[in-house]
Amino acid sequence: MAKHPATKATPQTLTGQCLCGAVRFEADAPFRPVSVCHCRQCAQWTGAYVMATSVATDRFRLVSGDKALGWYAASDTAKRGFCQKCGSSLFWKPNDGSRVSILAGSLDPPTGLTLDHHIFVADKSDYYEIHDGLPQDAQWGGVPKPPGQGG
Repeated sequence: MAKHPATKATPQTLTGQCLCGAVRFEADAPFRPVSVCHCRQCAQWTGAYVMATSVATDRFRLVSGDKALGWYAASDTAKRGFCQKCGSSLFWKPNDGSRVSILAGSLDPPTGLTLDHHIFVADKSDYYEIHDGLPQDAQWGGVPKPPGQGG
């Protein structure tokens, strides 16, 4: 997972969907760079680490699949969105409703996004190492909110 410069500028609107296409969505810039989460919940949710970008909630739109989209409250602080038809992991949303994290693999390329850093590396499993040279935070660390949302 080396950090690569974007081959194109990030489009103003990114689109994406689940594996079966039942859940489709759009999101408008600005986007947070892609962070890689190694926490145990993400690993159990997807089978590996999670790579995700984030946008302000008011910049995210569900285009189709409202009935197919399920939400699971995995903690007291956030819920995880998934397709109830094909099982695709799609979103992470904090309970404060300020933003939606979108799993990068669900986005239609080209995205123009780049990897930025790793979080919860203290929780990562023992079957892989991180050697891409990106910053690593033991826990939550410095995951920025999307541009325009402060902090």
